[in-house]
Amino acid sequence: MLSHVTIGTRDVARALVFYRPLMSALGLVLKFSDSRWAGWMHPHQARPLFIVTQPLDGGAAEPGNGPMIAFLVDTQPVVDACHTLALRNGATDEGKPGLRPEYHPDYYGAYFRDLDGNKLCVCCHDPAPTEPAGRAFAGGETPA
Repeated sequence: MLSHVTIGTRDVARALVFYRPLMSALGLVLKFSDSRWAGWMHPHQARPLFIVTQPLDGGAAEPGNGPMIAFLVDTQPVVDACHTLALRNGATDEGKPGLRPEYHPDYYGAYFRDLDGNKLCVCCHDPAPTEPAGRAFAGGETPA
């Protein structure tokens, strides 16, 4: 349905430092990059693209209040990891990872703003996997 999503930045080099690790954590690969813009895509699909660019009209890159881009991931731990990574790289928290049953019972999302103030979300719509009965995982331990 979508060809691409484009957001503005004041500084492409700074945006690359923020977005490269986040896009990698989302499983997206850099398709192109130069001093004016950068674009990422799924490694096995040509579209959609996620593009960060300096506005072509030369005006200031301004985030909106209401627009948001939501990246879909397969599991809740990926939501958690992306939120942590974004905050570590300078994002502003807009909503910690968690279930949002007001959207639907299995919606799990996290919200943050990038270095230019663009609002982003990483979310999962699938229920959390249940652990086998009788097996608890200690702190820091993950299931195989």
